[in-house]
Amino acid sequence: MATISDARIIELPKIGDNRGNLTFIESLSQIPFAIKRIFYLYDVPGGESRAGHANRNLQQLIIAVSGSFDVIIDDGRSRETFTLNRSYEGLFVPGMLWREIRNFSNGSVCLVLASDYYDPNDYYRVYNDYLASLVE
Repeated sequence: MATISDARIIELPKIGDNRGNLTFIESLSQIPFAIKRIFYLYDVPGGESRAGHANRNLQQLIIAVSGSFDVIIDDGRSRETFTLNRSYEGLFVPGMLWREIRNFSNGSVCLVLASDYYDPNDYYRVYNDYLASLVE
């Protein structure tokens, strides 16, 4: 079972010069999984929330490529809030951790790299169902 300590900020390579910065991400190099899906959240009204689910197996890297937001991670025993606001940092979230994304700044973009293709059966969308799965 995953715990909050399994979620962590991963600093990504940042190459800069007078023309700006470049950050790259390579599967199984900077992140501990192969990327099979990429999605992003945008035009989220300031202060709104997203996510509110746990995945059984899916691993994710969540990046604020623009703006900022908070990611709340919950392992059924405790919670921790990670503020993402640097495009060269990502939050690694393994499976079996509940996550909520809150406090989007205006114009923010949340990029998510995922370890697998979308599978609706991999989701716990009700918090009490997630909690019940932890004691099975």
